[in-house]
Amino acid sequence: MPQMTMVQAITDALRVSLRDDPRVVVLGEDVGRNGGVFRVTEGLQAEFGAERVLDTPLAENGIVGGAIGMALYGLKPVAEIQFVDFIYPAFDQIVSELAKFRWRSAGQYSCPVVVRAPYGGGIRGGLYHSQSPEAYFCHTTGLQVVIPSTPADAKGLLMSAIQGNDPVIFLEPKRLYRTTKEEVAEGTTLVPIGKARIAKPGEHLTVLTYGAMVPVSMEAAALAAERGWNIEVVDLRTLLPLDTDAVLESVRRTGRAVIVHEAPRTCGYGAELSALLAEQALTSLLAPVLRVTGYDTPFPYTLEHTYLPDAKRVFAAIEHVMGY
Repeated sequence: MPQMTMVQAITDALRVSLRDDPRVVVLGEDVGRNGGVFRVTEGLQAEFGAERVLDTPLAENGIVGGAIGMALYGLKPVAEIQFVDFIYPAFDQIVSELAKFRWRSAGQYSCPVVVRAPYGGGIRGGLYHSQSPEAYFCHTTGLQVVIPSTPADAKGLLMSAIQGNDPVIFLEPKRLYRTTKEEVAEGTTLVPIGKARIAKPGEHLTVLTYGAMVPVSMEAAALAAERGWNIEVVDLRTLLPLDTDAVLESVRRTGRAVIVHEAPRTCGYGAELSALLAEQALTSLLAPVLRVTGYDTPFPYTLEHTYLPDAKRVFAAIEHVMGY
């Protein structure tokens, strides 16, 4: 199997999908001739033509609205928002229209749109290129919210999203785009949506995390190993639907949990995980559940390294919970 970065794996997923299914179209700002700001769609317009890889105006509500119309008429659109920070003009289209078609039609119509967007910090993008708004979409019934952390998962989850019949918000941790390579299967490869991945097995404490915080949590687990603590790292992969069984099984077994995400703390996705553990795993817990998150401030530029959770902050939470 070839070695791929996350960018290469996503490109490959799009290429295979475009090749194998004539209903698939890709649209967004600069995705065609320019290949996208991160070059994720580079070469696709030359290979498949401008009718299937479409450059659009700078109008996110038009991109998603157009994709909705395409899906209702039988296509499989993959809409790119150049940075997730710019998705808000399309928010009404997503939550009021895209997410509602199956419900409002009593199951007669689906709306299979995949909305791809780079998200999160780590590239010194500052205020308008570093946000993590996943919790907004997790509050909306009818959507699936998917966040890969490895190249193989990025390809497999994206292909599953494209082949599905429901709308997917597919958030790509841009700081991981080119930081690692791994073997990625060629051709069609599917990773099921709604299934978590045990990134590292362990027995003393569970770290629940996703996206760019997975390698950070793995680094913290390595620090914990120096203290004799065997930490389990659960990569959620899908926030909506959540693999509740995997989360509960792990935490009930280890008895301790730390939750890590880079989005702000208040009403972040970690709050939902904490509530789940309080409701369904309370009698298994040996210590309070701790969250390691971004801060409740706008995303900074010069202090990005302070805002984002790092291995030391995650290890400090592990140390606190283990010493409770």
